[in-house]
Amino acid sequence: MTDVIKALIVDDDPDIRELLSHYLLGFNIQADAVADGPTMRHALSAQRYDVVILDLMLPGEDGLSLCRVIRTESDLPVIMLTARSEASDRVVGLELGADDYVVKPFEPRELVARINSVLRRTRGPRETVASGADEVGFEGWRLNRVTRQVTGPDQLVVPLSKAEFRLLWSFIENPRRVLSRDQLMDAARGKAIEAFDRSIDLLVSRLRQKLGDDPKAPRLLKTVRGEGYLFDAKVTR
Repeated sequence: MTDVIKALIVDDDPDIRELLSHYLLGFNIQADAVADGPTMRHALSAQRYDVVILDLMLPGEDGLSLCRVIRTESDLPVIMLTARSEASDRVVGLELGADDYVVKPFEPRELVARINSVLRRTRGPRETVASGADEVGFEGWRLNRVTRQVTGPDQLVVPLSKAEFRLLWSFIENPRRVLSRDQLMDAARGKAIEAFDRSIDLLVSRLRQKLGDDPKAPRLLKTVRGEGYLFDAKVTR
């Protein structure tokens, strides 16, 4: 028998809470539903959950603030519900550690698919490069996959967000290969996005900044016009 998935829904709309709770149960997902940050904290302290479904627009603390709280305390997968479709909002959520986004209005079946996709990824092996090694190197940098930090040639340590780490790791797994935006966003948040969504461009830009890569003449993260990005570096184990 398949294990029941435990989900926590955080949304201030009572109709959405009721609809999702009943719908998810039909897919072996048992959901508790709360309306705000304080009740979310109480639920997380009292129960074990497999995933949090978190609305962006909440009274008091918004979803981004609550996502930051969750991520500082655990690796519990977070799927954000939002009426905002701007790429910048999505990138901020990814940088804070959200695993995926669902834009309102949405079909509940889509949310089920996103939950299953996120859980398959987070419960399975995440890295395949340098198995057994905690660090890999490239062009004078060292990436520690345990602490998710990169150390530069000047020995300064640069912390990475969850999405930045996943993006950089995807590049490291595929050095000197062109990766499409869809491939990279799939790596960054575990779900392919529509071709018109340019969120990945902003995320690459922020990773370039952390790696000191000149956006006008990048050496590491090169743009391949019309195709995607290429990580032009030799990776050492």
